Amino acid sequence: MAGQSSVECSVQNSSASPAQPGEPNEATRTAVSGTPGEVLRTFLKLGLTSFGGPVAHLGYFRDELVVRRKWIDETGYADLVALCQFLPGPASSQVGYALGLLRGGPLGGLAAWCAFTLPSALLLVLFALGATVFSGPIGSGLIHGLKLVAVAVVAQAVWGMARSLAPDKPRAGIALGAVLVVVFFPGSLGQIAAILAGGLTGVWLCRDAATIQPGHLTFSVSRPVGFVALALFFVLLAGLPLAATATGAHGVALLDAFYRSGALVFGGGHVVLPLLEVAVVQPGWISPGAFLAGYGAAQAVPGPLFTFAAYLGAAMTPLPNGLAGAAICLAAIFLPGLLLVTGALPFWNAFRTRPLAQAAMRGTNAAVVGILASALYSPVWTSAILDARDFAVALVGFALLTIWKAPPWIVVLMTAASGIGLALL
Repeated sequence: MAGQSSVECSVQNSSASPAQPGEPNEATRTAVSGTPGEVLRTFLKLGLTSFGGPVAHLGYFRDELVVRRKWIDETGYADLVALCQFLPGPASSQVGYALGLLRGGPLGGLAAWCAFTLPSALLLVLFALGATVFSGPIGSGLIHGLKLVAVAVVAQAVWGMARSLAPDKPRAGIALGAVLVVVFFPGSLGQIAAILAGGLTGVWLCRDAATIQPGHLTFSVSRPVGFVALALFFVLLAGLPLAATATGAHGVALLDAFYRSGALVFGGGHVVLPLLEVAVVQPGWISPGAFLAGYGAAQAVPGPLFTFAAYLGAAMTPLPNGLAGAAICLAAIFLPGLLLVTGALPFWNAFRTRPLAQAAMRGTNAAVVGILASALYSPVWTSAILDARDFAVALVGFALLTIWKAPPWIVVLMTAASGIGLALL
């Protein structure tokens, strides 16, 4: 067939086959509305069981919300992931917030953020107030078991997304190219470069005039609200340092330090730690030892690593600290990322339905698969698989997720218990 490269890139792959009788098609999947209560319950489950960092969180979201609940189709989900990878802030939390907006409107977005974030934040505040649950061989075994969970979850996500988003030669090539870019240019800049290169290559290889239009994603955010959110992001970024200097109040200084940390980091997760170290250790607000202890505890709790800010706010010496400090730091570090997502989403549907934009997004979606595959090796695999026993535990978890379709929380419990058992042997 003429134009084979572009035809191979059509979205008419196995994941976009015609709906069976009684099954929602792509358009209705992406437009079905829910309630804030449903969003709260769903994300509370994810907030209690999503271990392993931002890459693993995207795998948990995909399994629960794309595969099981069908809140959004595979392509729409990958589009959101690509968008949030472009924006500063915690990518997995931004994706969760956007999915909450999609399902339950503004209250749904707030419910998704609260339910996914507060469980780990509360655990880290308890740790800051004196809990020592994660010390000793049992604690270290638990942490290692949770790292093995991440291997199984991310491997499942790579497998499933590769079949849907890189099923043909052009997109498979884009995914492999993204792996090479991320490997040779590590860090958030390499990820952004891979997504940009994937989009440009998609425009070249994945154009097809007969492409099926994706379903409309309804985010319940108007363009004026989007403009206000973007303006507020920049006003706070420029104004908080001035306010901190003018008032000399430690509470305003906290807002400034943590807002800046959340606004200037791409990719989130571990990337924010150097910024936080500069913000709180160098001024003497918290000791280096306490900082590292909190970082270790953050590895053992579910949810986003940005909740490390709650520990820092609770554990630091100057007032406000304790619960008040935790609340200030937690809100300040997440606010810029959520403002940016709110500002970008009103323009998302108009952009994503244009033919060239669709071709670019098929390329960026394939690049996201490559980025996820690279992360499966480092840091997920390299930090978790230390010997053959670790490989066996992670393989069993992967098989339970992909073959037996076991709920992720069961795999979390089983793998965490296996980590403790291996530590005690």
